[in-house]
Amino acid sequence: MKNFLVAWWLPEVPVVEPATGHDLAALAQLHAESFHRGWGESEFDAMLREPNTLVHRLRRGTRVIGFAVSRIAADEAEILSIAVAARQRGRGLSRGLLATHLGHLAGRGVRTVFLEVEETNLPARRLYDKAGFAVVGRRERYYREAGGEERNALVMRRDLS
Repeated sequence: MKNFLVAWWLPEVPVVEPATGHDLAALAQLHAESFHRGWGESEFDAMLREPNTLVHRLRRGTRVIGFAVSRIAADEAEILSIAVAARQRGRGLSRGLLATHLGHLAGRGVRTVFLEVEETNLPARRLYDKAGFAVVGRRERYYREAGGEERNALVMRRDLS
């Protein structure tokens, strides 16, 4: 009875941890909800099997509510995707997810991290600015929206060393 009351009164603390094959459906669903062209379960499965790819999940209780994916090459990494479930946004969860993910990248010897972000995605840009990323380039018409509209991407960089 005590455990039930504790679980009912206290909110579940979000946890960042390595994703597993059991998370494939949840990861694919979150990606599809967050991006125009979602990655499927097979794409996440392939990334989880790659030794140079780091995939973290953000879990609250038994639910996966976010993820971060990076690919590592020598002492550099590129953040391929990061997302938090729409109903969980605005609570600072992405900051903790990103900070933990960057810490694991540093632990694997990564010294520099790159990413691309849509130029008009202000919440993501604020997240990356606050995390110490700086704009180092721009890719014209990098993203294509569902209606065919093309959007620019900013290339951002952060040194971890």
